[in-house]
Amino acid sequence: MKAHEPAGQSRNGGSDSFINLMSIRVNPRSMEFKLLEKKKDSIKVEIQDVDETLVYPLIHELLQDKTVVDARYLTGHPQLDKPVLYVEVKEGKPQAALKKAAKALANQFEEARQLVEKQLG
Repeated sequence: MKAHEPAGQSRNGGSDSFINLMSIRVNPRSMEFKLLEKKKDSIKVEIQDVDETLVYPLIHELLQDKTVVDARYLTGHPQLDKPVLYVEVKEGKPQAALKKAAKALANQFEEARQLVEKQLG
């Protein structure tokens, strides 16, 4: 917004709200997962074309699961290494914990989308 523009107005004539200024580009379909290591209680998954907007909430969700012992996102060298997601569980399969966390996260994003649509039209 320039000094001569009225408050609440942007250059394109729209409102200067947070939603209009926010630019989020998430394309989870471009991310690819490659199983690097599989043990009884842990997995290491390489993530190609990673979108960290999704990875960090996924790790947070994994760590809320009582069966998950450890969940880490290892980035290594930005030009030489591909990011790796490590998940270790004390019971059950690590793949199941990862799927459960991804589903819970998807539900949270869906609820947020519905709330925005309901409140903002």
